[in-house]
Parts: sequence; C-alpha cells; structure tokens
Amino acid sequence: MVNVSGIDYEAVFQALPSAVALFTTDLVYADVNEAFLSSMGRTRDQVVGRYLWAAFPDDPKDPAVSGMRKLQDSLRWVAATGERDAMTLHRYDVERPDRPGVWEERYWSPVNVPVFGPDGRVVLLLHREEDITELVRARGGRGTEDRATRLQAELYTRAGELQEVNERLRAAHAREREVALRLQEAMLPTPGCLRHHRAAVRYRPAVEGLNVCGDWYDLVDLPGDRIAVAVGDVVGCGLAAAGVMGQLRSALSGASRVADGPAQALEALGLYARSVDGAESTTAVLAVIDSAKRTIAYSSAGHPPPALLHPDGTVDFLDQATDPPLGARPEHAPRPQAETAFAEGATLVLYTDGLIERRHEDIDAGLTRLANSLTRHQGANHETLADALLADLTPPTGVTDDTALVVLRL
Repeated sequence: MVNVSGIDYEAVFQALPSAVALFTTDLVYADVNEAFLSSMGRTRDQVVGRYLWAAFPDDPKDPAVSGMRKLQDSLRWVAATGERDAMTLHRYDVERPDRPGVWEERYWSPVNVPVFGPDGRVVLLLHREEDITELVRARGGRGTEDRATRLQAELYTRAGELQEVNERLRAAHAREREVALRLQEAMLPTPGCLRHHRAAVRYRPAVEGLNVCGDWYDLVDLPGDRIAVAVGDVVGCGLAAAGVMGQLRSALSGASRVADGPAQALEALGLYARSVDGAESTTAVLAVIDSAKRTIAYSSAGHPPPALLHPDGTVDFLDQATDPPLGARPEHAPRPQAETAFAEGATLVLYTDGLIERRHEDIDAGLTRLANSLTRHQGANHETLADALLADLTPPTGVTDDTALVVLRL
C-alpha cells in the first residue's frame, strides 16, 4: 500500500533485513516478510492465515522445549496490556519442511510490539525475531569450542531464569487484577430498595489492560424525601487505587448524610483526601434529589457532568457547579453548588469518563453520543436504559477505560 506521502510501506516491510511477522490479536498470521520466510524455511501459503501453533507447533517428542507456547504467552500479554515485550534469549526448534518429523535446534531473540488502531485499541501484533543460533553455537578450535559451549550454557540458563521471572511477574499482575476486581465488587453497593426511585448500576472494567482502576458509585437514602447519588474516579490502577476508592466512597457516603448539601459534602471529602495517599486528583460528583420539591442539587469536583433526560426526550448536562478535582488546590476553598428542577418521569444518569471519552477525540463528541443515546432510548426502563447506554457507547473493540454507570428514574 502507498500512502499519501508516497512511501510504499508494503515494500519497506518486505525489505526489512530482520524476520518480521504481523499477527491478529487471535494469533493468526496476518502477514510475514521475506526474511521471516527465509529464516523459517516456509512459503507464504504455509504461514499467512494460519494460527501460530498450527504453522509452527512445538516438537511433540521434546515437550521440555516449549518455545512456541512461551511465544504465545508473550503475544497474548502484549494484546491484553498494549505494552511491548522483549523476550529473552529464546529456544524454539523448527521442523524442517523437507524432512517432516525432523526438528532443528534454533535460538532466537524476539520482540513483540502492539499496533494500535484509531480508537487506541490493539489491532495487530508485530513480532520481530533475530536468529542467533550461529552465535550461540559458534565453533572454532578445541579451546574455542569449550568456551563456546560454556557461553551457550550460561546464556541459555540466564535467559531461562529471566523468562521465568517475567512469567511470574505476569501471573502476579493478573492475580492482583483479580483481587482488585473482587475488592471493588465487595465495596460497591447494590441499589437496594430506594424509597422513591428505581436505580440501575453497572461497572465494567477495561479490557485493554491488566489493571483495574478506582471507579466507584454510591446511592444513599437521606431523611425526608431525598436521595444522594455519587460517582467518582481515583487516579491510578490496581489494589492501591481500589483501596483508595473504598476509603473515599465511604467518606463521601458518610459526609452526604450529615452535610448541608452536596457542595459541603465534597468540601469535607476534599479535606479528608489530603490525608489519603493516592487520593490526589480524584474526581467525583454528588447529586441530592429532593422528591418533594422535584429538585436536584449537585456539585462536581472535576468530574464529567451528570445528564438529565427529560420526559420529552431532551437532555441537559448538569455543568453549572464544576470545580477542580480533590486536592488540586493548594488551599481549601468552598465548592460551588447548583440546583435544577425536574419533572416526574425524568432520568438522571451519572457515569465515569470511561463511558464517553475516546483517545484522540474531544470530550464534547462523547457527550453528544451520550445525549443522542438517551434521547433514542427515552421510553426504556432504568435497567434497559443502562444496558442500552453501554451498548451504544462502548467501542466495538471493547471498553478502553473502567466505567461506572448509575441510571436513576425520578
């Protein structure tokens, strides 16, 4: 393909001196260059369009050499995290195409790199490898042979140790993500039976990385005909962010019960956040719905604005009381608060930025998508509407950031 700059990137790909292959995220060979085919002793038809393990299986007679399985693990990790993985000195043997069942001992230095699409999602995996078999197995005179043998053993032993450490780190990372998810599930409340309103809540972790982040939501029945609803987003990932999320959610839940309005509750949360490591720059929004007065009082600490869907299908964004995130000011200052009226049958939607934001796109585009989706599904009940919003606003390649969503029928 020749792009507008006049560079034929297909010709560049084929001319690369290193062996290079492109995989789909399902580990199917999408393309390979001539150096790859030459080094592996294969034709294009024997490789392109086939799964990695089908084109190059491990030697069934030597299960201890599991080079291709390790390569699969690396590629899957790159697809999941979007991060580059430089594998250590690596052995995987190749079956000779002219002698089926005969495997050549080969050593490689591979690097696997993600290729991103326009939406920031990993769409391809680039695999580059250098055949270093001759280096490892270099031979000279008798003394040189002894040194080469020792070098080979030392290099391969150290490479194996590094690879094992790398695999243990990946496994630990995956376990941390699972623990963080379970911690979040335990700390996030279910809507329960609110006195005056029906609510649907959703939480979706990102599919792109191994880390889970600190998004949260909360719903609190208040004295009288009032209810407080909040969402927030802690900066950072993993267990640390989940722990901070739990502390801030609990603090705001308590503050909303005793404060004189959402602004005062967020002020108290901001002061508390100064004493919590990792709470800086957290965003949050709190709304208090008064059913008797049919009003919504709200305040935001740097968070995307709640959306109010009116019975006639129009949408307003509650953006008249927005202040910086928690801990962003060097000194404490009162936070703003605004109030708006609603009619019976309206719907209030609070969410975290994973629902609307996309890489390389202005946030207004995401807010427009949200408003259009709300109008389109105006007659749906709260549970159906929550599912419809996720279906409409989630990219085809999956959620790229954690997403918390609360849909409250007023």
